[in-house]
Amino acid sequence: MKKKCLLWMNVVLVFALIAGLAFPVVNVNAAGKSKKKKVLVVYFSATGTTKSAAKKINKATGGKLHEIKAAVPYTKADLNYDNDDCRANKEQKDGSVRPEIKGKVKNIRKYDVIFVGYPIWWSKEPMIIRTFLESYNLKGKILVPFCTSGGSGISGSKKGVKAAAKGAKVRKGKDLTDMPYKSVKKWAEKKTK
Repeated sequence: MKKKCLLWMNVVLVFALIAGLAFPVVNVNAAGKSKKKKVLVVYFSATGTTKSAAKKINKATGGKLHEIKAAVPYTKADLNYDNDDCRANKEQKDGSVRPEIKGKVKNIRKYDVIFVGYPIWWSKEPMIIRTFLESYNLKGKILVPFCTSGGSGISGSKKGVKAAAKGAKVRKGKDLTDMPYKSVKKWAEKKTK
């Protein structure tokens, strides 16, 4: 009888030991899954260059891709920078202009990290980017700007993006013009941590 009791106690102890080792592993995995941030990649692209960069980020992060579209689309004439009276030049000169956007991001609250991409127009972000950022409550969101540029880079857009994205944690942005996918992936993964 004592041998049976001792055998049962050993079985119970072995089971308890196995269970004790297994449960922390399950909890660590569950905690690991909950730490994965939900990513949204939004972009405005007048000629397709910024769209290409946005697709690279989206592929690298597995996020949701959303294009910012103007309610009144930009024509070739609207983007003729040699003409002082073209739409893009007028909007950039008047910082209060907010071009209307077609469509909205559904349930933006569910995203933790929002990459926002745009071309650089006269050393800063297009005013439609400010329209987008001012249209949502971004408080507490991680916002990562990225751009494509013919030469002036992203630094001139930092102030406008930060002012329009009230309450967001705006991280240092990057010019992704002609950047290969591997480099974009490495940068994007750092920004989602």
